[in-house]
Amino acid sequence: MSRTSTTARRLFDRFEPVHALTYFAPESREALGQAGFRGFWMGYFGARSAPLGAVGADLVTAVFYNFAPAHVARALPAAWEFASPADALRAREVSAVAALGRCGVGDGTEVQTAADLLAKAAATAPLDGRPLFAANRAVPWPDEPAARLWHASTLLREHRGDTHVAVLVANGVGGRDCNVLHALADRVPREFIMRSREYDDQEWQVCLDRLAARGFVDDQGALTDSGREFKQHLEDSTDRLSLSAFDALDDGELELLFRALTPLTRAVVAAGDIPAATPMGLRRDDLDDDGAQLS
Repeated sequence: MSRTSTTARRLFDRFEPVHALTYFAPESREALGQAGFRGFWMGYFGARSAPLGAVGADLVTAVFYNFAPAHVARALPAAWEFASPADALRAREVSAVAALGRCGVGDGTEVQTAADLLAKAAATAPLDGRPLFAANRAVPWPDEPAARLWHASTLLREHRGDTHVAVLVANGVGGRDCNVLHALADRVPREFIMRSREYDDQEWQVCLDRLAARGFVDDQGALTDSGREFKQHLEDSTDRLSLSAFDALDDGELELLFRALTPLTRAVVAAGDIPAATPMGLRRDDLDDDGAQLS
């Protein structure tokens, strides 16, 4: 059977919500607050960067890629005065399991199967050029099925994220410009990305001007045909390079993964914590199909 870049995209749309729950669930915000972090963004930057250790703002700005340096610097390294990386790792895992349990994702057969297959993939996915994935893979594996499911999903989403950053860098798209390009391509509303990634109108226009200078944006501030083709090229390249993360699974295992993981993703999405518009640009249009669509 053949695997295409579409396979990687469909997999992402299934495991990303399992991981992303930790950014939106009340259990996560409460746990990170109890650990000592002050406010959502200190918890976000602290918890997500915790596998790297007690790092500072420059490293996180580089690895996370699309946040404003000043935004990161308000949280790091100050976060480590309130809680340690170990505290953050414990809080995010415990809260993720609690949130998944509330969504109905516990210790069932589908959870065990999906966790085992995602873990098998993540254990041998290529490390090269993927620092956040590598840091997360060095974190000890949990034993509880739901925790393993979340941890494996986290590994694979950071693997894809590192891959996407590499694609952007190779194509000359900076971290701030990529958010604007994402919004122009209708992957996420402008208002949402301006608020969550801290743009003012002036910076947004500077990014638009840079994209326009490359022929990607017209005089009305919309994507040109070249801009749409370029954005699709970035997405297709990310999908193609992310597919290698699943080389350890044969076609039967990949089909089994889809059938086990898809209903779990539906349950997470149905719980309503993850908004329809997120910076990740998740798609939900084929979650009614639990087949791998291999041919």
